[in-house]
Amino acid sequence: MSTDWPYPRWVAHRGAGKLAPENTLAAFRLGAHHGYRMFECDAKLSADGVVFLMHDATLERTTNGKGVGGDQPWHALSQLDAGGWHSRAHAGEPLLTLENAARYCLANGYFLNIEIKPTPRTERETGEAVARQAALLWAGHVPPLLTSFKPEALEGAQATAPQLPRGLLLDTLWKGWLETALTLECAAIVCNQALWDVSSVTQAKSAGFRTLSYTVNDEWAAQRLITLGTDGIITDRVDLFSPT
Repeated sequence: MSTDWPYPRWVAHRGAGKLAPENTLAAFRLGAHHGYRMFECDAKLSADGVVFLMHDATLERTTNGKGVGGDQPWHALSQLDAGGWHSRAHAGEPLLTLENAARYCLANGYFLNIEIKPTPRTERETGEAVARQAALLWAGHVPPLLTSFKPEALEGAQATAPQLPRGLLLDTLWKGWLETALTLECAAIVCNQALWDVSSVTQAKSAGFRTLSYTVNDEWAAQRLITLGTDGIITDRVDLFSPT
């Protein structure tokens, strides 16, 4: 672990993947129980500018709410049940603000990968807000890694808090991906695991990027990525892979 890349190899996807309700404190705690020290989560904006954790644009899959999450004020979102959809044991689990996620991670010495997951048409605004809040919350500590599939969101983060490390998320190696990551002054490329091979890893590392993969849930896939020399593995299977 180098000073310019302080993060562990193993990252718990959305807290504890599928074993607890994703993007909640319950998921973070379960990931930590399995020995994980870094968590990935998804961040977006409420209608009144509160940064909170949720993957989908809409509320239906992971809460008892309806409609677009970003269209509602935080007071309404804070009343939702974000755990009952997963299991009765987690009924009543609330949505998590970035501030409370930071409080938990900082108190325990954990690291965070915040995927900026904007409600459509709020890409830059969300990138700016996440970066602004992250810079304040993690001042004096190892900062979170900010990642996004949306270059506009990363541009917002770059302009607002250039000192925070950024990563470009890719589900295909689209034309200009490497140049875009360089322009955004990213520290990392985070790929769909299938995109990494000797050629793409060499390209990324030669340009100075760390190489991470999502979402890796099979032992053979993890071993392939380790053999390729990649730097980070994001997994749902906190019960399968020991991060130590």
